[in-house]
Amino acid sequence: MTWFVYILACSNHSYYIGHTHDLSARLSLHQHKKGAQHTAQNTPSAILYHESFTTELLAIRRERQLKPWSRAKKEALIAGDKDRLHELGKSRD
Repeated sequence: MTWFVYILACSNHSYYIGHTHDLSARLSLHQHKKGAQHTAQNTPSAILYHESFTTELLAIRRERQLKPWSRAKKEALIAGDKDRLHELGKSRD
């Protein structure tokens, strides 16, 4: 089974990150306010980004990695801007 990490665009202009084995079914649940509390309050409009994994554990690890990222870093990931991701990933002294 293939697992996915996904980023949703929500009605309040926030991003929601989750994981699933069925992207379209999970989006439908979120849109019908049967997903997470955040998406129940801020209806998602689209899946902006997703990655696939061979196990749920790998998907969960990636989800946990992405959630604390800054908005700018998430947007660079969504845009596929590897140079910007690299810059944003550098530590600031």
